[in-house]
Amino acid sequence: MSDIVLQTKDLGISFGGLKAVSGVNLQIEKGEIYGLIGPNGAGKTTIFNLLTGVYQPTEGTFYLNGRELRKLSQEKINHAGIARTFQNIRLFNNMTVRRNVMVGLHNNPEFKCSMFESMFRLPKHFKCEKKMKERAVEILKIFDLEDEKDSLACNLPYGKQRKLEIARALATNPKLLLLDEPAAGMNPHETEDLRRTVQALREQFDITILLIEHDLKFVSGICDRITVLNFGTVIAEGNTKDALSDPEVIKAYIGK
Repeated sequence: MSDIVLQTKDLGISFGGLKAVSGVNLQIEKGEIYGLIGPNGAGKTTIFNLLTGVYQPTEGTFYLNGRELRKLSQEKINHAGIARTFQNIRLFNNMTVRRNVMVGLHNNPEFKCSMFESMFRLPKHFKCEKKMKERAVEILKIFDLEDEKDSLACNLPYGKQRKLEIARALATNPKLLLLDEPAAGMNPHETEDLRRTVQALREQFDITILLIEHDLKFVSGICDRITVLNFGTVIAEGNTKDALSDPEVIKAYIGK
């Protein structure tokens, strides 16, 4: 049980009596890259919203490293060790690339300063600021973004904006990183670059990754295991190749 990072037990939510997600049981092991796939409207992003406190489950619960996180706020769940990206990129467009990553670093006790120290620009404030800038650049190097550190986030090309959002999430020092359609809108070169980057994150940070993705080639090339949803319920799970070959999965994607 100690190797299980994320466990959900009969997780679900209803909106006005309509079950959007029901009876989802995930068990994701430490260091895995795990896929959550399914047709549009299957409930994938709803599950991400449940795991990050955007929605509260109306049934079931979930655990991170054995700790139940149900009913916690988004902030507390993030501090517990779950970070995410979004389908639609959410960057601070008028901040520099480095400042975007520094926002994530505020979650780390190593960089904490009191309001008093910051307001009066005491030595500790400048010391923390310097350390944060250095750490931000270290993270940007992983994503080949260090040369753009002083550029505004809005001026980055689309593929680099995607990578910056992952870098900011990584800066919160998560145990579980949720990536919501990270390859969406990318060309084949950018997608392959992203695949290598995600694999490198696992190796360098010993991090566990749960991702939603519609690009099945990307999924089959990176995910150890997957769960497939349709209409809010699980229709297949297990080894990526076997699950993608399941007749119910094929039916869900391309019809009879």
